[in-house]
Amino acid sequence: MLKGKVALITGSTSGIGLAAAHVLAEQGINLVLHGLMSNQEGTALAENFTQQYKINTTFSNADLRDPDSIHTFIDNAITKMGSIDILINNAGIQHTESAINFPLNKWNDIIAINLSASFHTIQKSLPSMQKNKWGRIINIASVHGLVGSVNKSAYCAAKHGIVGLTKVVALENAEQGITVNSICPGWVDTPLINDQIKAISEKENLDFEDAKYNLVTAKQPLPEMMNPRQIGEFILFLCSDSARSITGSSLPMDGAWTAQ
Repeated sequence: MLKGKVALITGSTSGIGLAAAHVLAEQGINLVLHGLMSNQEGTALAENFTQQYKINTTFSNADLRDPDSIHTFIDNAITKMGSIDILINNAGIQHTESAINFPLNKWNDIIAINLSASFHTIQKSLPSMQKNKWGRIINIASVHGLVGSVNKSAYCAAKHGIVGLTKVVALENAEQGITVNSICPGWVDTPLINDQIKAISEKENLDFEDAKYNLVTAKQPLPEMMNPRQIGEFILFLCSDSARSITGSSLPMDGAWTAQ
């Protein structure tokens, strides 16, 4: 069912996005990759996927802070690939600081990349999905789309916004063969959190692994970070026919964080 579909994944040159790209490519799904790479590096990555999985792959390094760049990105992807069947809004950035001291430029960038970009990609991708009467939109939110944490005002605001956006788009497209869901991970072993671990390591005079353990267990009962591939496999399930009745949901993968 999924072989030959086209998936666009923002932030797919590392972490969760790259892991998801490999999981989907294994099923014969064509890919639009995106990330913070030069065109030369991104094209090389796309060619590696094409050769390894015998699929069609393209790359863009569009600036997700700029709506015009996003619109061009989506238009070019549809022109090159024929459609966007699966949209995975994964790109995200982080900055931690108290609300009273939070830098305005960091706030604006986090809201733009972690929230507004998802609106723009969804808006531009929906006509293709509606035309084909089939689509899967999967937004990588966070446990911070469900709960708050200190020093994460922008991140929590953006991720709560993603959860709300998911619900509305799901309701508007429930009869179109399109499902829209958010995945809300807890701690995932990606480069995004390395700075937080290093800060704990320096502050508490701990080695990196002990600092990571302390970071995880301060919030999450399961004392380990997820491998990004686990999220990729969950994404694959949400794309399957078995998940066709799951829509408008915000699905925790959080080691019982929100069970408390």
